[in-house]
Amino acid sequence: MLDPKDRLAVALDHPDAYQAMKLVDSLGQTCQWFKVGMELYYAAGNDIIRQLRDRGFDVFLDLKLHDIPNTVAGAVRSATKAGASLLTIHASGGPAMMTAAAEAAKAPGSPRLLAVTVLTSMDDAQLAATGITASPAEQVLKLAKLARQSGIDGFVCSAEEVAAVRAATGPQTLLVIPGIRPAGAAIDDQKRIATPAQAIAQGASMLVIGRPITQAKDPAAAAEDILSEIAQSETSLKK
Repeated sequence: MLDPKDRLAVALDHPDAYQAMKLVDSLGQTCQWFKVGMELYYAAGNDIIRQLRDRGFDVFLDLKLHDIPNTVAGAVRSATKAGASLLTIHASGGPAMMTAAAEAAKAPGSPRLLAVTVLTSMDDAQLAATGITASPAEQVLKLAKLARQSGIDGFVCSAEEVAAVRAATGPQTLLVIPGIRPAGAAIDDQKRIATPAQAIAQGASMLVIGRPITQAKDPAAAAEDILSEIAQSETSLKK
């Protein structure tokens, strides 16, 4: 059974390093993983990764890379130098792009790659507007299988699809689930959501949680509550 701290990544969705590290300070040693997304990375660059690593934290670099194969492979190599432990690419970039990324990630010290399937902010209508007639669940499974064939063994999907992806890709697959909202929390701009307990029960490996922690009056207490829920869910699954 994993340590609950290894199953929670706090999303540092802040516009600059000062505010991000202020939040990190408010959490103390409550959490081990922090997600650095595009907003923060484009403002602070590799320095924010260095600051987090220097304090002993693990970094999930969520850049959702989507470009021609050569460019994405180069970005993977750059992320390796920066010290990220996880890195996202878009599965919709296609098999050639994902294969190039997977090859680049074979170098020592490379981050583990996660293929983003369908964003949790998208529902049937949003997906149809892009010309995709499949349901989000169907598209997620299709992209997960394609990514697996391309050498990617980690995925980002919503809790609604995690059981199907787990069944299709195996027990060792790393499934990272955003769109997590504790009971009673605001949904915000998410469409396909679940509570921490629901996501763990469905087979999630790691949960990504932002605003329910970062905008709480007491972020450390909010994180502790979520970690307790994760631990209770794991215990229930073992019975």
